[in-house]
Amino acid sequence: MQPRQLSYGPLLCKGFSRCCRSRALLLSNHCHGASPFPLPFSPLSGLPMAPGYDEDLFESSKMTFGEHLEELRSALIKALLSLLLGFLVGLLFGRQIVRVIEGPITDALARYYAKEAAPNYVQMLKGKFERGESVPSAFADFEQMSESDRITAAQGELLDQKMIPDLVYVDPAQIVGQFKQRDPERFQELESVPKGADADSQELAPTSDRSRLVPIYVWRSVENDARTRLKTLAAEEGFMVYIKASLMLGFVLASPLIFFFIWQFIAAGLYPHEKRFVYVFMPFSLVLFLAGAALAFFVVFRYVLDFLFWFNATMGIDPDPRINEWMSFAMMLPLGFGISFQLPLVMLFLERIGIFTVSSYLAKWRMAILVICVLSMLLTPSDPQSMILMAVPLIALYFGGVLLCRFMPRRKTPFE
Repeated sequence: MQPRQLSYGPLLCKGFSRCCRSRALLLSNHCHGASPFPLPFSPLSGLPMAPGYDEDLFESSKMTFGEHLEELRSALIKALLSLLLGFLVGLLFGRQIVRVIEGPITDALARYYAKEAAPNYVQMLKGKFERGESVPSAFADFEQMSESDRITAAQGELLDQKMIPDLVYVDPAQIVGQFKQRDPERFQELESVPKGADADSQELAPTSDRSRLVPIYVWRSVENDARTRLKTLAAEEGFMVYIKASLMLGFVLASPLIFFFIWQFIAAGLYPHEKRFVYVFMPFSLVLFLAGAALAFFVVFRYVLDFLFWFNATMGIDPDPRINEWMSFAMMLPLGFGISFQLPLVMLFLERIGIFTVSSYLAKWRMAILVICVLSMLLTPSDPQSMILMAVPLIALYFGGVLLCRFMPRRKTPFE
């Protein structure tokens, strides 16, 4: 006769379930003041409990669901009124903000067209040098300079003078004829009209014969050159850009009040240690965000735009950007840099909740650098300069996050 085999699985499951229910009931009774004895530890986790939080901290802030909705509505109305006030102030400075946003791309357009005009400018200087005329001081060693050095120096000279030459060809016959026609007494001593023109008529025969055309340079200032100014393709586009710029400035000005009113609503339901986290990490996060956005706007944009315009030149396309499209791009790239600069805080959060440790961060640093480089490649245009300018600070912030995790004081209990 075979011995009967007993199954202890169901019994163990039932016993474990009863134990969990009893411990949960014990915790519930303790939280509602029904426990006949104080608990020095958490029944579910076994961690020691902070003695200062035995009483109900939220007794004075208890509300019904409807009262919570009313508080939320009041906070949102105050935040919207703050935004409206900031927007009205922003309307006074909207044009200045648009000029600031236009700055990087107008400078890039000036560099692009100065580089495009540099070879013609070098040819003009070469003619002056051969005739023994004076040349700018940047070309003092004109004869010893290579062609690439001459072009680079010519681009710098044009940008310093804020003037861009445009090479055009004119017909001398037409010019002389126009002089004699407009002011015959003053220009009657000029030689006869060049060959190809009818000297007896008031009009000169135009020609496309290049042998008769003379090259001259027409100089335009960078500020007044239409090629370096942004365009609009719709009548309302300029007005909408002005409104967007004013709204953006208004949000920046009103953001302290907006966050304050929202924080008033949220803070009522937080423990003191949770409020302390916000007080410590919110300024830190804001500084990192502003640092990333400033790096993108004042440094990275130069390399990004130079690369994109260079790529246009390789395809034979001259840039003619629109203000509306540029404004969207000018807001997205700094936003991406600002968010990516939150890396140390993300690392600290993951370390505190137990997903990673300091030793795991240090052991996987090569993999982290690879991931940072890939993300930098995806979040920036295809030029290597902007990718490097994002990857290098992020790598430094990664190791800064490791130091933050190691030296940031760790709480002994969840309520400290």
